[in-house]
Amino acid sequence: MNRLLNKSLKSFTIYALIVLAASVPAYLYLVDSIWLRELDEHNEIVADRTENELNKLQLSETELNQSIVLWNKIQPGTNLQKTTLEKNRKDSTYTVSRKNPYVTHEDIDRFRGLSRVIEINGENYLLTLETNVEETEETVVAIAILTFLFFLILVVGFLILNRRLSVKLWQPFKNTLAKLKAFNLNSQSNISFEKSNIIEFEELNVALNKLIEHTVSVYKSQKEFTENASHELQTPLAIIKNKLDILLQKETLTDRQYQIIEDINNALTRVSRINKNLLLLAKIENHQFDDNETINLAELTIQCLEQLQEHFLNKELSVKTNIEKDFSITGNKMLIEILINNLLLNSIRHNSQKGTVEVKLNSSGFIISNSGNIALDKEHLFKRFKKTSNENSGSGLGLAIVEQICKRHHWTITYEFQQETHILKISF
Repeated sequence: MNRLLNKSLKSFTIYALIVLAASVPAYLYLVDSIWLRELDEHNEIVADRTENELNKLQLSETELNQSIVLWNKIQPGTNLQKTTLEKNRKDSTYTVSRKNPYVTHEDIDRFRGLSRVIEINGENYLLTLETNVEETEETVVAIAILTFLFFLILVVGFLILNRRLSVKLWQPFKNTLAKLKAFNLNSQSNISFEKSNIIEFEELNVALNKLIEHTVSVYKSQKEFTENASHELQTPLAIIKNKLDILLQKETLTDRQYQIIEDINNALTRVSRINKNLLLLAKIENHQFDDNETINLAELTIQCLEQLQEHFLNKELSVKTNIEKDFSITGNKMLIEILINNLLLNSIRHNSQKGTVEVKLNSSGFIISNSGNIALDKEHLFKRFKKTSNENSGSGLGLAIVEQICKRHHWTITYEFQQETHILKISF
């Protein structure tokens, strides 16, 4: 993961590199245009001076012709000859590439030319001037290298400034984040954020304060409801069940009446169990189990197996164990015991008569597998009151509670069905 400022700086750097690369051809065109314009001005000045100087000399025709021949010989890039063209003819400029006779290298050079009609001693002459053009490419390369060096200096400076400024600039945000990480909903203590002179951080602190106040208020209401429901619902259910037990023991009942009371009693038992499980789920989701301790999971698993021994015997199940001795974890002991019992009861409930149950415990995880004929529905396996098989004896909350306990301890639980075997694995 990248820091926010580093990510923005990376985007700016890439953008700057693209602009720098695009500027090279622009530099080439601009520098070349400037060179050519300056050479055109130079050639025009030379043409004007040549016309004026030759007219000032007032040479005879013979002397003028001899001077022109000599001129053309000593200046290969210049040519002066009589013409029938008119004096007011527009100047012609051009660019030509050829070998420069005054250099030793064999490279082809560019020349900027000017063709102009001048008047000498009353006659028209066509003057052609060619001037060597400086190597534009070399100039542009030099400019590009220098620009790139300054670009590197700029980027390095941005990195240094970014590191120094980010420490100071993001300090209010880090302080806020540290207080949020230390916040515990169970303590219900208000967070006092530091004042910031940065508008965005101050608005963030105000919004967080409102959110925390609302969250604490909702949490208190839910906790109060959970506690009230735990007492207020369980008490009348227990009274009703007790009255039914007394009625069964002391009254003379017909078989029909006895069966009705027994059905009511079973229904009350199921409602009481569902109510307890729902309250347990609410407490787990509201983080009302915070105490952690080091638990010998191996011993706890063996204890749970012994407590459910009668259930295994009733279904004639063969139980195999592969438990690492003295394997310990950190967590809430009551919740972990509920998790183990629910998984074991699930392996009994979704098993066939005279089937098998295997329990494995080691550093890789906690695995309970049992024989079965049909795979359970993965999509609804850990959802509340969702039927995953034809088994109706459960409350529909056992695996939902297991999943919440795993989330509370930051574990993952997975289900697979392989070779007619249900496999539930918890990875620590």
